[in-house]
Amino acid sequence: MPRRPDPTQRPTDAELAILNVLWRTGAATVRGVHEELPRGARRGYTTTLKLMQIMAEKGLLARDTSRRSHVYSARSSAREVQERLVGDLLQRAFQGSSARLVLRALSHEPASPEELAEIRRVLDELEGREGVPA
Repeated sequence: MPRRPDPTQRPTDAELAILNVLWRTGAATVRGVHEELPRGARRGYTTTLKLMQIMAEKGLLARDTSRRSHVYSARSSAREVQERLVGDLLQRAFQGSSARLVLRALSHEPASPEELAEIRRVLDELEGREGVPA
């Protein structure tokens, strides 16, 4: 019986590649996921199958066995998994400092004008909620 998603569990890179496909496409068969994997993340079909079976056992994927070809779907949303990963990274690498994490991220990979506008919007929202004058 598959476990519930573990909020402390960090998917591996290979598992994240599969999750990204399922988040983008929705529920899919192993073949559907395998064909959508980026070339760098694609291994043999049987490797994708085994990984998805393990992910179902770990509670990362739900498996519908009512058809001949099993259909898999992500048990957690992209946002939930990203929040777990960021939270873990924040604690392990940045000693809980959101500012250091954001500054390092922006210095590593510059944000687009659209992303900067979204960041400004979120900062404005946070300042308004905390009663900090803008």
